[in-house]
Amino acid sequence: QVQLVESGGGSVQAGTSLRLSCVASGRTANIDAMGWFRQTPGKDQIFVAAVRWTDGKDYYADSVKGRFSISRDKLKRTAFLQMNGLKPDDTAVYYCAAARRFEVAAMTWMTTYDYWGQGTQVTVSS
Repeated sequence: QVQLVESGGGSVQAGTSLRLSCVASGRTANIDAMGWFRQTPGKDQIFVAAVRWTDGKDYYADSVKGRFSISRDKLKRTAFLQMNGLKPDDTAVYYCAAARRFEVAAMTWMTTYDYWGQGTQVTVSS
């Protein structure tokens, strides 16, 4: 099993930045990739970004491309989501997820990910 704990959420003004962190513990050797999803009330979780654990290759949803940056620190077993130029539409609960087997074609599917964190709230006001 892998446990994931997110941190770094908060309430900010539009145009500012936040950095989310996700620390993995447990059987982290099983992790092939980590991703971030977000969810607003009454809607499904939506893919935001993913990073392959071995080589750091990153992938993004079109809605955040150019503003958000995902990275990982293998030694610290931590994934980061740097969010710049935040907009009110970015308001959501952000969830960290880890996949044991990662395929780019399926990276936006929740079922690709085997482990999930509890989520951290990000609120962006105009």
